Amino acid sequence: MAEPFKPLEGIRVVEMSHMIMGPSCGMFLGFLGAEVIKVEPPEGDKTRHLSGMGRPMFPLFNRGKKSVQLDLKSDEGQAALRKLLATADVFIENFRDQSLARMGADGETLRREFPGLIVASHKGFLRGPYQDRTALDEVVQMMTGLAYMTGPSGRPLRVGSSANDIMGGLFGALSVLAALLERKDTGKGRNLRIGLFENCLLLVAQHMVQFELEGKSPPPMPERDFSWPIYDIFDTADGGQVFVGAVTEGQWTALCRLLDLTDLIDDPRLQTRMDQINARDWTVPIVARAIAARDADELLKRFEEIGIPYSPIAKPADMYENPHVMRPGGLATSRMPDGSTFRAPSLPFEVDGTMLTGGGDLPSIGQDTDIVLAEIGLDAAAIEAARGKPKARAA
Repeated sequence: MAEPFKPLEGIRVVEMSHMIMGPSCGMFLGFLGAEVIKVEPPEGDKTRHLSGMGRPMFPLFNRGKKSVQLDLKSDEGQAALRKLLATADVFIENFRDQSLARMGADGETLRREFPGLIVASHKGFLRGPYQDRTALDEVVQMMTGLAYMTGPSGRPLRVGSSANDIMGGLFGALSVLAALLERKDTGKGRNLRIGLFENCLLLVAQHMVQFELEGKSPPPMPERDFSWPIYDIFDTADGGQVFVGAVTEGQWTALCRLLDLTDLIDDPRLQTRMDQINARDWTVPIVARAIAARDADELLKRFEEIGIPYSPIAKPADMYENPHVMRPGGLATSRMPDGSTFRAPSLPFEVDGTMLTGGGDLPSIGQDTDIVLAEIGLDAAAIEAARGKPKARAA
C-alpha cells in the first residue's frame, strides 16, 4: 500500500471564488492535501444553482472543500474574513480589483497585514491595457485566435470544454506551489495574478511562432496542411467512425497490408514520405473505401495488434464505459449534500503507481461555518452576524 501523497497537508487555503478558474485552483491544491475553506455568500455560491452545462461546475470543482458563509457586505463579515486570513497560508480569489479594494482585501492591503500570505488572484487579464475588462473562456478564445484555429474558415468555434478556465486554475496552483517553496526560505508571501487571456495565448503559441518563423499565418486546423499520409476520420461498415493515423513508414506499410492495399506499398509514386503526403487527394479515398468495408470492432482489434494509432469517435459520456477509465483509481466518487453521488476523473498523474482519487464530498452551504469561525475565536453571536441572512432566490 503506497503512502498517502499529501505534500500540502497542514496548508490552509481560503478560497473566495466562483465558476471554474478559481475553484479549480482550490480543487488541485485540495487533491494535494491542503485544507480548502470556500467562502460563500449567505445564499451560497451562485454556481450551485446552475443547470444544463453549468450543472457540473460546482460539484466538480468544489469537491473536498469546507464551506463557510460570510456576508462580505457587512463589517462583521469582513472582520471575520480578516481573522480567517490571519490563519491562512493561501488566499484564492477572482473578484474584480475594485470590489476587493472596497472590502480592504486587495493584494497590497493583505500583504501589509499578512506578510506571509500568498494571494492567488485569478483574473481575465494580467496587468496592462485590458486588465479591467470582463473576460470569459469563450471571449479569450475568440481574442487569441484559438477559436479561429478550431473551426473552419468563417466559422470560429470554441473548444469543447472550459479548457482555459481549468488550465488557468492549474497555473494558479503551480504558482502557489512555487510561492510556498520560496516562503520556506524567505518567510514572505507573494501576490500572484493568473490571466485567463494569457493562458489562452500560451495555447496558441505554436501557431504564433509558426508565423514568426515562416512569415505566414497557419490555416485553421480543419484546413491544415498534413504532415502525414493518413491522419483522418473514416466511416466503418457498421455505421461507426474511427480516427486512424499512419505517421511513420512502418505504420503506412502495416496499414496498407491490413487493408489489402499492397499495391500502394509498391506504387512508384508512393516511395517516400513526401510522395505519400502529396498523394493524399487520391490515396485517402482508397483507404476510406477499404475501411468502410469493415466493422469497427474487427478493425480496432487489428489496429491495436499492429500498433496503428487509432480511436473510435467517442462522447464524454462514453468514458463511463471505457475500460481504461474504469480501472481502479481512474475515477473518484463524491457525495452531494442530498446524498446522491457522481464520479469524476482523478488527477492525470500517478504517484508511486497510484492515482490521486481523494476528490472528496461536496459541502452543503455553510456547513462548516460554526466550527471554522469558532476555532478562530468568534462566539455564537459574532458568527451569526458574520454569516448574514440569505436572500430569497427568485423562482
